[in-house]
Amino acid sequence: MWRAWMILGLALAACAEFPQVDAALAEGDPDADYPELLPFEQLLAGDEPQLSETDDTALLARAAELRNRANGLRGPVIDRDTRDRMDDGVTEP
Repeated sequence: MWRAWMILGLALAACAEFPQVDAALAEGDPDADYPELLPFEQLLAGDEPQLSETDDTALLARAAELRNRANGLRGPVIDRDTRDRMDDGVTEP
């Protein structure tokens, strides 16, 4: 029975549409060749990425912003009054 469900699920997934992929394919040349596959070693042979002073400043600013957001999320999720009401429970009418 589980095989039938798997086949049904795969069949439904095959019917899915992906508009972003279709749009990207429509923009390109339909007769273009596939890109050439390169060995892994050749991909690693490129220059090491370098950070500039502006990149360093931008990364530090982003890290500080993310730390501030994280600190804002550290508080209690449920305020004290709501927690007290929840602890009291539900009374039957």
